[in-house]
Formats: sequence, C-alpha cells, structure tokens
Amino acid sequence: MSYGGDTPGSYRLAGVYTGRILKGEKPADLPVQQATKVELYINLKTAKTLGITIPLPLSGRADELIE
Repeated sequence: MSYGGDTPGSYRLAGVYTGRILKGEKPADLPVQQATKVELYINLKTAKTLGITIPLPLSGRADELIE
C-alpha cells in the first residue's frame, strides 16, 4: 500500500512556481504549498503473496488497485 500526495499535481505546482520566478517574483516571497489531494494505491498481488487480506471497504476506497 502507498498513501501520498498527487504526483502530477506536485509537478504542476512546481511548473507554476517556476513560471512565477521567471516572471520576476522572488522565491522567498512565494507561499509554501502542500498537496491537497492524496492517493491510495494497493498492490493486491503483493498482498496475496504475503498472505494479507485487504478488507473490501479499504480496497473500495483505493484510487488504484494493482493486480
């Protein structure tokens, strides 16, 4: 299982920051931002190999199930 920030969203924010810096804003003046969306990935194949049963409600809430 992996639970973390939205990777494409983080890259998008980095691009916006880069654009603002290239337009002349000082990096020290830019606000610190955190990911607002988190994603849950569950690797069912690995869970099965380890003998772990993933509860149905948890797998239903996952953003991606890897089989």
